[in-house]
Amino acid sequence: MGKIILTGDRPTGRLHLGHFVGSLRRRVELQNSGLFDKIFIMIADAQALTDNADNPEKIRQNIIEVALDYLSCGIDPAKSTIFIQSQVAELCELAFYYMNLVTVSRLQRNPTVKTEIQMRNFETSIPVGFFTYPISQASDITAFRATTVPAGEDQQPMIEQAREIVRRFNGIYGDTLVEPEILLPDNAACMRLPGTDGKAKMSKSLGNCIYLSDTSEEVRKRVMSMYTDPDHIRVEDPGKVEGNTVFTYLDAFCRPEHFAQYWPDYSSLDELKAHYMRGGLGDVKVKKFLYAILEELLTPIRERRKEWEKDIPAVFDILKRGSEAAREVAAGTLADVRRAMRIDYFDDAELIAEQSRKFQG
Repeated sequence: MGKIILTGDRPTGRLHLGHFVGSLRRRVELQNSGLFDKIFIMIADAQALTDNADNPEKIRQNIIEVALDYLSCGIDPAKSTIFIQSQVAELCELAFYYMNLVTVSRLQRNPTVKTEIQMRNFETSIPVGFFTYPISQASDITAFRATTVPAGEDQQPMIEQAREIVRRFNGIYGDTLVEPEILLPDNAACMRLPGTDGKAKMSKSLGNCIYLSDTSEEVRKRVMSMYTDPDHIRVEDPGKVEGNTVFTYLDAFCRPEHFAQYWPDYSSLDELKAHYMRGGLGDVKVKKFLYAILEELLTPIRERRKEWEKDIPAVFDILKRGSEAAREVAAGTLADVRRAMRIDYFDDAELIAEQSRKFQG
């Protein structure tokens, strides 16, 4: 069996640097590595509707935003299958069967679900679709026989629940589904990039994001207003690196060659940190360095996006062809699932013959 990736994003807005370091950058690397036989990248609109059911237009408008971000970051439709979740009807049927394998109490114990419920103030009125989205996610993963799911550490409970569903299904119906493994970011700083305000998570709702499609001026403003060490009031004061958002971003994005290019006074990030911690280095200089690094990263992404924006019908055609290809694969998995569950009535010649003998005496 080949090595297969399934990954994706909810289309609730433009993608930001948190998405980039957490998954997008790695997806492009994996896509170009030649190590995987197939890569499926899903725009999870059906999942996004579980907590946006009253605002479908928001999801509809953001499909193209996410697709543009994918393409501008280097996702290649010739190497990766980009598809829209709602256009693969087989995923819903698989999720329905998996619901019989998971208890309500197990869903309630899922740490990711608990966190998301609190974040959305759903404690007293949880939409059923939202509550069961770990099951839907298991359907997405197993439909494409994914062996690998690149994701952040906050998604580990979700992948573990998918693994449990696979084991339970295979235990009851026979070896049918593939058990996936999570692939975490290899840079610790990329596990969960904080917001520009220092909050634990970069979030559209908190307004603390740097978007991949932000203009140069927007990026500059967000970097220069970043949270640093509140006790580092004067340049000569010793500063803290831990919990300092600017240095967290440098951990995620800075490479040794950036010093020679943008700040030759230092040879490494460790040297820069040491100077900051002993005092004598102002926040503005460090922020300007970070801005230069981010501009180097984001400028080609912006330029590629502008090119794709000139031919939106071509982007929709990529999504349509990808969805058709994804549906064909998912249909094959669903057929295997039906056969294992013995609900493939019309394809089971043995069943038909057996029932004929039974009633004909």
